[in-house]
Amino acid sequence: MWQRIQTLFLALSLGLTLSLFWVNIAEILGPDGSVAEVAFREKPLYLYLLIACLLSIIPSLLLFKLRILQMRVCMISALIYLGLQVVVVIDFFQRPDTMVYALPAIFPLVCAILNMLAMRNIFLDEAMVRSTYRLRQASRERRKERRKEQKKR
Repeated sequence: MWQRIQTLFLALSLGLTLSLFWVNIAEILGPDGSVAEVAFREKPLYLYLLIACLLSIIPSLLLFKLRILQMRVCMISALIYLGLQVVVVIDFFQRPDTMVYALPAIFPLVCAILNMLAMRNIFLDEAMVRSTYRLRQASRERRKERRKEQKKR
């Protein structure tokens, strides 16, 4: 499981998602120079989408034996991350002038990219497994034909 690159991508995505629960998305500068911090977990919509992201990334990390299902869950997870990023961008354009967004505001986009990369590598693994299965099947059929020919002689 851990030797596959897609597991690394999914683990990084999980780590970034977990970090979003504790980091600040923005800071609001007050007129007297005070700074108020805004975290992802403070806004209900962000919190719900973060929980949805977390609940979608964990199964995709654990379904390594069911590659097709893992690929589909990765796609759903990437779409949820993109939805979270769209909500962040909408809030960015509606922000007051005194609000400054931080680097973690783009973490959902990074997680979506990591999920897409994982999905691509899962697809490549599945293609490799199917091709080796096809080769083994062809080899078995040739052996069966040889045995039949030997029995006829």
